[in-house]
Amino acid sequence: MTASVALLAFILAMAVLGPTLLRRCGWLDRSPLLGILAWQSLTASLVLAAVLAGFSLAVPTIPWTTDVASLLEACAMALQARYATPGGAAVSATGAVLAITVIMRIGYCLIRRLLAARKTRGQQLDALGMVARRHQSGEALVVEHSAAAAYCLPGRHQRIVFTTAALDALDDAQFAAVLAHERAHLRGRHHLILAGAEALQHASPRVSVFRTARAEIFRLVEMLADDQAVRNSPRLTVAAALVRLAERSAAPAATLAAGGETVLMRVQRLSAPADPLGPARATAATAALFALIAVPVAVLAVPAMGAGLPCPTGPCF
Repeated sequence: MTASVALLAFILAMAVLGPTLLRRCGWLDRSPLLGILAWQSLTASLVLAAVLAGFSLAVPTIPWTTDVASLLEACAMALQARYATPGGAAVSATGAVLAITVIMRIGYCLIRRLLAARKTRGQQLDALGMVARRHQSGEALVVEHSAAAAYCLPGRHQRIVFTTAALDALDDAQFAAVLAHERAHLRGRHHLILAGAEALQHASPRVSVFRTARAEIFRLVEMLADDQAVRNSPRLTVAAALVRLAERSAAPAATLAAGGETVLMRVQRLSAPADPLGPARATAATAALFALIAVPVAVLAVPAMGAGLPCPTGPCF
């Protein structure tokens, strides 16, 4: 029962304090990839803690087999004693239901989001096949539209699309920068990153941390693509291209657009000198993220390690 209480306390603390702490970390914008991993680690640790809390409650009612040997029987009994709950079978059954429900709910939402996005992209590809023409660069499609927009369709049949208004608004250097931005989305499979964040949000719509994580990951994904574009284009060129594409009404659903609601903060970031995080701080941040994931596992493992004491020949694990 102690492990379950500790895991629930961890969930509450991270759900309340986690988003505030991450938002105060200035290094997230300096290293968008690590920023994405930070938000993923926070949400993953919450889900993992919820599942492990459920399983820890269910341990006393697991039908351990005792046919292998008396040693296994002794260890199984020790484990059940360590994870015993005052509520007995009712609490244990509730824990099992909680763990299974969390896993199935998130899995269902993820699969549903992926299938819906795939269907939408298929419809858009069919429409592009009828109305789009190939750009002279050979890497993009062009559609007639009065709003300046550029976006990509990820998946098996990848496409990068520019509206005619976008081509009119961009010069050659800016066009190349936007093209590199969209290539970064496709190469990095950023749609899968966003699908995972959206699945968690839809699985638990009342949990604000998942909603915040989805918005922050979306913002950081765009910054990550900006940084990829900056490798071949000046920062101010990328920023100017984003300003030209600030109107995003032409970008359809299930796409990743170069413009959008995050343009202002991205332009401000690109207008400032580059400020990379540095190897030492990046290593420390990575270690902290691994520790965040490891905490729920460690909390669950403490009673199991203690269960090794009653075993005739030492620890069970």
